[in-house]
Amino acid sequence: MPPSFASALSRHKLKLSPLSVETLQVNVGKLCNQACRHCHVDASPIRTEQMSRKTVDQCLKVLAENPSIKNLDLTGGAPELNPNFDYFVTEARKLSKKVMVRHNLTVTLDGNPVTKESKQYLPEFFSKNSVEVISSLPYYQEYFTDKQRGMGVFAKSLNSLRLLNDRGYGKEGSGLILNLVYNPVGAFLPASQKNLEAEYKSELFSKHGIVFNRLYTITNMPIHRFKEDLERLNAFEDYMSSLESAFNPAAAEGVMCRTLISVGYDGKVYDCDFNQMLEMQIKNGRPLTIFDFEYDTIMKRPIEFASHCFGCTAGAGSSCGGTTT
Repeated sequence: MPPSFASALSRHKLKLSPLSVETLQVNVGKLCNQACRHCHVDASPIRTEQMSRKTVDQCLKVLAENPSIKNLDLTGGAPELNPNFDYFVTEARKLSKKVMVRHNLTVTLDGNPVTKESKQYLPEFFSKNSVEVISSLPYYQEYFTDKQRGMGVFAKSLNSLRLLNDRGYGKEGSGLILNLVYNPVGAFLPASQKNLEAEYKSELFSKHGIVFNRLYTITNMPIHRFKEDLERLNAFEDYMSSLESAFNPAAAEGVMCRTLISVGYDGKVYDCDFNQMLEMQIKNGRPLTIFDFEYDTIMKRPIEFASHCFGCTAGAGSSCGGTTT
């Protein structure tokens, strides 16, 4: 039986209530040009779920009506494959919102796996709209990156990073932010974010001439594909035990669900992206959607926790912005 997250909170006398809604994180679809082993979304080239223009417009309405929501964080799948992606970005920027895109790098070169539409315009589009680019690069060596994400991904990722650097991304004084994301290639916690960032910067610049701003270390969440991998290896219980034993009250205080809500491609709302994938929808007498959004109601909700939340509170903590302590 998975460990009880509620018991861990109780032992440490923690009550984790919402603090604000600073970020609207929106999953615009599950279509992706890749099918990574650790993907908690189960995204792939054969997924068809996509956010409609109507739902995109409602997200924009919520952003316009709530000035305290300063950030739009677009994710997927590969969010750039949603037909409304460019519109979503440009309209959010007109509202003076900070726009972040969870960009897998290879989509620029691969394009849309269904329509075959080219995406090579993305670096220019991102820079024109001052989009903050957040990109997964499992490691600074080819073997480990390709092991997690597929053959040839490392080389494509480097080529895409060069295109972003050419536009000014990651370069001092440009104002164009390029952050990378590290996920462990296996059933263990990430190493020190500070130390790994220094290693990444040294290796990527010295060997490939690539620069970036920050490295975020994110713990692999024990759900969907990664959970299935653990179960095949009979390692799920051991991994959960390691997360529970590394529970950090200070990291728990900083969990992202206290300042963020997550919106699914169908408009349903959740406390975080991981709860979204487990269909743990926010409720207030009934399940809520972005069409029911009321700031005061969202702030009064109890956050839904379960055993997978140990992934966000282990060690230095883990969130969409890296460590929490």
